[in-house]
Amino acid sequence: MTEVTLHVYDVTNSGSEKTNNTIMQINKIFKDGIGLGGIFHSAVQVYGDEEWSFGFCEQGSGVFSCQSTKNPMYTYRESIKLGRTSFSIYKVNQILRELSREWPGHSYDLLSKNCNHFCDEFCERLGVPKLPGWVNRFAHAGDAAAEIAGNTAYRFRQAKTEIISASKVAYRFLAGVASNNSVVAPESPGNSTRGSPRFQGTWFKNLISNGAKPSNSSETENNNDEAAHQQQRQDAEAPLRLNPHRDI
Repeated sequence: MTEVTLHVYDVTNSGSEKTNNTIMQINKIFKDGIGLGGIFHSAVQVYGDEEWSFGFCEQGSGVFSCQSTKNPMYTYRESIKLGRTSFSIYKVNQILRELSREWPGHSYDLLSKNCNHFCDEFCERLGVPKLPGWVNRFAHAGDAAAEIAGNTAYRFRQAKTEIISASKVAYRFLAGVASNNSVVAPESPGNSTRGSPRFQGTWFKNLISNGAKPSNSSETENNNDEAAHQQQRQDAEAPLRLNPHRDI
């Protein structure tokens, strides 16, 4: 069995001294101050003096090695003992060859597939505990935020599509109502008492103004006779008199 060690660095490869100092301050406050996390690079050492990590490159594998705690791109911070692996050096080399094929350099992503994700995977295959949560917490938080934002945008687009579809249906319905109201359709032979929406609306208005209920056909004939007699009466008589036998 052999020891597995995690080496942690502050990410200070921006090319700007001001930016590098800002990152150092962030790590100091959020990691050293409150133990939350920061912006870190990590590498795993097992068998020998080299550490193994993962980074971006346009072609080939992103898995690389360098002398432990001496990566020239970053500022070394600390080392953490993760445990001991029972695998032989031959088995460890086999695992590294597999990881080299599975982690091409062009697949590197700052939030979802970075050096810390690689070290997690390597440690899991070695049979030792994964990295402490604070090492990659900022990347996990950023990845979760990106996923939430993506889901929110998708739901917004879906809701927008549904609203547009519903609006089109409502528009067609209202257009159909307007068309029916503008033309009085002929009554069907078996439904002579039904008129167009406009006719029904007028009939209902007259019904309310007269204060009467709809009458049957015989009552309609009596009303017509009564109206003829009323025209022959003198102007002093009332213009409209209800039939005393009519249902109110």
